[in-house]
Amino acid sequence: MTEIEAAISKLPRKDLWRLKEELDRRCQADWDAQIEEDARSGGPLDRLARKALADFRAGRCQPLP
Repeated sequence: MTEIEAAISKLPRKDLWRLKEELDRRCQADWDAQIEEDARSGGPLDRLARKALADFRAGRCQPLP
């Protein structure tokens, strides 16, 4: 990581911004993939949604102020 940071610090501004844009794209794609994985049947978001719906149907929810 230290070598990467050192190389980045030497980049011309134009190349630094190109690198940033590429990293932003890769991070967004990774984030999207993680959300999709978590939302799949049996995933963490699926379990939370099922519990929230069960609580709502059982009357254990109240309107937000």
